[in-house]
Amino acid sequence: MLSAKDFEAAARDKLDPVYADFIAGGARDEITVRANEAAFGRLRLLPRMLRGGGVKDLDTTVLGSRARLPILLSPTAFHKLVDPEGELATARAAAVAGAILIVSMASTTAVGEIADAARAAVDGADPVPLWFQLYIQPDREITKALVRRATDAGCTALVITVDSPVLGASERNRRNGFHDLPPGLRCENLVDLRDGERGHVRQIAMSPELSWQHIDSLRSITSLPILLKGVLHPEDARLAVRHGIDGLLLSNHGGRQLDTVPATLELLPEIAAAVAGRIPIVLDGGVRRGTDVVKALALGARAVGIGRPVMWALAVGGEKGVLRLLELLREELEDTLALCGVTGPQELTPGLVRSAWSGPLFGGAAL
Repeated sequence: MLSAKDFEAAARDKLDPVYADFIAGGARDEITVRANEAAFGRLRLLPRMLRGGGVKDLDTTVLGSRARLPILLSPTAFHKLVDPEGELATARAAAVAGAILIVSMASTTAVGEIADAARAAVDGADPVPLWFQLYIQPDREITKALVRRATDAGCTALVITVDSPVLGASERNRRNGFHDLPPGLRCENLVDLRDGERGHVRQIAMSPELSWQHIDSLRSITSLPILLKGVLHPEDARLAVRHGIDGLLLSNHGGRQLDTVPATLELLPEIAAAVAGRIPIVLDGGVRRGTDVVKALALGARAVGIGRPVMWALAVGGEKGVLRLLELLREELEDTLALCGVTGPQELTPGLVRSAWSGPLFGGAAL
């Protein structure tokens, strides 16, 4: 395995095609799925020379959470579909690599067990923090219970998904008849939260009524930093700042919700301008190479997230596969920074990036 694409190809050969489609697929015509990756290919890097940079420092801090890598594991559901150990294997790999893991509300392992696995993997050393992804539920008591479970597990931030008033329409899943988990698997974070139901995917309620009032209300039940996942419009980013949101995860849900929305990389400059450095931005969607990471960081992201590549790597090699993926991305990132003439992410600026067709971005500001 020499790249994220290698893991994808190997996983497709290994997995049940229904599960491979679930991971790869997006909404409707999957225009946005393809656009996320294509957007990185439309930008070029213009390096500096003779900078004498020396050792590269990849450490990063986001909302008080320190990591050894500016690459987070974005929330992805149902890891046990592709590996028997599921999220436990993912958590151990992330901990060893020093990457923040965002635990999905729809994980097939409970968040407390995931946290225990991450701590055990580093054998007493300070573990990299976990964050928890949450869909605010119409039943406030269920939301409170989920926040309490994440807090008790030691999660240090909440990532609130706001782009899902209804579930995105995946035609692959419909054709394959994939609507719920197979027997023996369940969403462990949901167990015993509604009418005795036992962790069914259908327990996650999508709510068209979700509003800023619900986000404001969340403050009354937690002191954890709150990031919003799925804000795409610059005006909503400005509203997030005004509502006291701590950070944004700039994400179009990997193209799995509203099809034809722009690639997140295309939106990054506008979102960065809207928040004007007041809150950090993490970007996911289409990140596959170290060069992708550098482009996103240069254009204003504090860190990036990866989703599908983690699932492919987990399917191919379990814990070792995920760790290998993260090691590859670290190597690629270190090489790219060295070739660009910078010592670390903190030195990246928009002047490093060029459009393939129109030349300098942002007036070609000096690096």
